[in-house]
Amino acid sequence: MKENSLIIGIGNYDRQDDGVAWHILCGVAKALGRKIPQDPYEEEFEQTGEKPHLLFTLQIVPEMADLISNYDHVCFVDAHTGAIPTDLQAIEIKPSFQRSPLTHHMTPETVLSLTNTVSGCKPEGYLVSVRGYQFGFDQTLSPKTNELSISAIQEISNWLEL
Repeated sequence: MKENSLIIGIGNYDRQDDGVAWHILCGVAKALGRKIPQDPYEEEFEQTGEKPHLLFTLQIVPEMADLISNYDHVCFVDAHTGAIPTDLQAIEIKPSFQRSPLTHHMTPETVLSLTNTVSGCKPEGYLVSVRGYQFGFDQTLSPKTNELSISAIQEISNWLEL
């Protein structure tokens, strides 16, 4: 297994497929034999001494650079809306500062770049992006995204070398 790993799920659990990362983190936790929190906003994933650590958040923020500097491997999990040509994309990512005209948008590559700049650390980055189809006000996934989430859990398990 990849030692000293962190998996960060990004999304809004209350907006259907935008919350796919929560469902994927729960699947990874289950595969690791860990407790699954009941509420993504009130409970965190148990961070025992065991790795990987799991974190669910609404968005990536610059302050994550400090957290990420404590890990050798970081996997980001997020939904996409079809701008990526495949329904499930799993790729290695490198630090790269990217400017955004949006105030609430930071890419995984940018936070890896900030991590390197602030702490000198260069964790290995990986991104798993799952196609979302429905983004209404609901906590359940669309059937297509739910099916893709199962494949994403397997992809992350392979990345972790479980």
